[in-house]
Amino acid sequence: MASIYHLATLMLFCFIQLSFSELVQEQPLVLKYHNGPLLKGKLTVNLIWYGKFTPIQRSIIVDFIYSLSSDKATLPSTSSWWKTTEKYKGGSSTLAVGKQILLENYPLGKILKNPHLPALASKFNGVNTINIILTAKDVAVEGFCMRCGTHGSTRVGRGPIRGTYIWVGNSETQCPGQCAWPFHQPIYGPQTPPLVAPNGDVGVDGMIINLATLLGNTVTNPFNNGYFQGPANAPLEAVSACTGIFGSGSYPGYPGDILVEKSTGASYNAHGINGRKYLLPAMWDPDINVQDACVTGHVAEINGEGR
Repeated sequence: MASIYHLATLMLFCFIQLSFSELVQEQPLVLKYHNGPLLKGKLTVNLIWYGKFTPIQRSIIVDFIYSLSSDKATLPSTSSWWKTTEKYKGGSSTLAVGKQILLENYPLGKILKNPHLPALASKFNGVNTINIILTAKDVAVEGFCMRCGTHGSTRVGRGPIRGTYIWVGNSETQCPGQCAWPFHQPIYGPQTPPLVAPNGDVGVDGMIINLATLLGNTVTNPFNNGYFQGPANAPLEAVSACTGIFGSGSYPGYPGDILVEKSTGASYNAHGINGRKYLLPAMWDPDINVQDACVTGHVAEINGEGR
């Protein structure tokens, strides 16, 4: 099971006056392929809504998932960001929303432990599926503030086939400084003003960042033997390897140069369907053969260029 690396840890490092790179040569960011299967082809995304979400909140997330495989949005688009996953072995990963279930009565309570996540994911079975558990703002999940979300796999039936799942929580009232940055003041690091959320919902727009991260990580490292750097139980993956980068010139505490909607002041870097706008994290591009090749929705960050 892989989790999003804690953003606060990265923020803390920016306070060290003497850069570590001044002491030793910085190691290049290269995600090694470990010869395992990836999630490619047509994939079904099932949604488990745990707790109470408004119809508008659900539509923001559903539109995002559809936007990943749609060619109808204006450039820079959500789908152009997602196309980076095609550069990993095996071709494209096309996502479509499948079944949805609303669990508004909190059947497992409002405090979930780690074993509850695969149990909830098992409500849907099947191959070539990603089951996504989305928890409402009043649901506490074990380790919430240390990871913001996670992905893993569960066995389908009694055979060797495994299905994948993702959990992402609404952090509006839980650790927004870690899990909804840059739409909320960070816990650590430079206290720059938060950005305006493109869909007007700090919690859900923060969920989009974490969901995008975990979807990219899931299709490129679904079973802990795909693309990653470091130990398999705590890997840097396709998107988590580029934490905190949303545009050119980014550095810890500053998301980078991104687009701003003139009428609302909202920040974004990708268009979606139905007029949606999203702020998406950078993703490691395996075709860029230099250090730190992290690509965002509308600009490539190549080895720190533009900083």
